[in-house]
Amino acid sequence: MKKTFLRTIICVLFLSAGAITLDAQDKRPRARDIGIKVGVLPTGPLNAITDVDGVQVGQSTIIRGDNVRTGVTAVLPDSGNLFRQKVPGAVFVGNGFGKLVGSTQVNELGEIETPILLTSTLSVPKTADFLIDYMLALPGNEDVRSINPLVAETNDGGLNDIRSRPITSEDVFNALKNAKSGAVDEGTVGAGTGTIAFGWKGGIGTASRVLPAALGGYTLGVLVQTNFGGVLTVDGVPVGKELGQYYLKGAIPAAESPDGSIIIVIATDAPVDHRQLMRIASRSMSGLARTGSSMSNGSGDYAIAFSTQNRIDPGQSVRDVKVLGNDAMSPLFEAVIEATEEAILNSLFKATSVTGNGRTVEALPIDKVREILRKYGKGR
Repeated sequence: MKKTFLRTIICVLFLSAGAITLDAQDKRPRARDIGIKVGVLPTGPLNAITDVDGVQVGQSTIIRGDNVRTGVTAVLPDSGNLFRQKVPGAVFVGNGFGKLVGSTQVNELGEIETPILLTSTLSVPKTADFLIDYMLALPGNEDVRSINPLVAETNDGGLNDIRSRPITSEDVFNALKNAKSGAVDEGTVGAGTGTIAFGWKGGIGTASRVLPAALGGYTLGVLVQTNFGGVLTVDGVPVGKELGQYYLKGAIPAAESPDGSIIIVIATDAPVDHRQLMRIASRSMSGLARTGSSMSNGSGDYAIAFSTQNRIDPGQSVRDVKVLGNDAMSPLFEAVIEATEEAILNSLFKATSVTGNGRTVEALPIDKVREILRKYGKGR
C-alpha cells in the first residue's frame, strides 16, 4: 500500500514538472498494437534489440525542475568485459552533422570494445569520460592504457537545458549497471527523454526481425534514438501530410525544421565481419527513409552495427573466423530495413507529451493516426 501511494505521489510530481510517467507511457501502443505490420519478416519474441541473445539495454532518465529533460541509453553486446572480448563492429555515416566519439577506431580495426552509449550532444565528452572510468575499473583491465569509448548523440536542446550538461557519472553508471535483457522501455526514456521527431515527441524505439531457418534463422535487432524531421510516413501512409505537420508545408523555409539526428544501433547474431556489418548498417538508411526523414543538412544520421559472433580476443595473433558469404547478405539487408522503420515508429508511438525549456512538444496523436491509417486501408 505504501509503495502504491509513493508511486502515485512521484507520478503527480512528474506531471507537475511537465514530464512523463511510466504509467502514461505504458498505455500508449506500439505500432503492431494498432495493426501496423512493417515488412514481410517475423519479429523476435519481444520485437526488440534484446531478441539477439546476450544483448542488454540500460537507461537513465533525467528529469529535473522545469528545464532538464535528458538521459543516457546504454546498449551492451553482453554482460562481460568487452575490452577483453571485443565484438566485430562498424559505424556508417548517412549525414555527418554529429559528435560520435570513437567511430574512427571502430572502422579502422573493425571492432567495438565498450558498451554503446547514447546521450545529449553537449554531454558526449563527459559521458565518454565516465564510460572510460567504468571500463578501467572492470576486473581484468588493471593494466589497460587505452580505451575507445563509443558514445553517440542527438541534440535535445529544444526541450532540455542542454548547456547545463547535467549528465553525471552516476547517471552513466546506472544505465550500464542496470542494463538487462528482456523488454526495452521505449518513448520518452533515457537518451530519448528530450528528443523531437517530425515535430512530435520522439524518443527511444526498438524492433527485431528473425530470418527463416532456411536462411540461417539469424536474429537482427535495432534500437533508435529519434530526433529528426521530414514528412512522417507510417507504413506507406502520408500521416504527416494528413495531420498538416510536415517539412516544407506551404513555404520555404518551413515552420518545422527537418534538422536533428538519429542514432541507429544494430545487433545481430549472424556470423559477419566489419565489412559486412558496414553493408548492413548502410541499409538501415533505407528504413529511415521509409519513415519520411529528409536527412537534412543539419541532421546527424548514424548507424552503429555489431555482431555477437566471432568475438575478438586482443591477445590472438591468428583467428579462425567463419563469416557468411556475400550471397547470404540480402535477407539481413531486408531485416535491418524493416526493423529500423518499425523501431522509429515505436519511438513515436510510445513517446508522451513533454514540457521543458518553456515549450511543450505533443505526443503523436494516436487516435488521429488510426483514423488516417483506416482511410488508407491500413491498421485497425
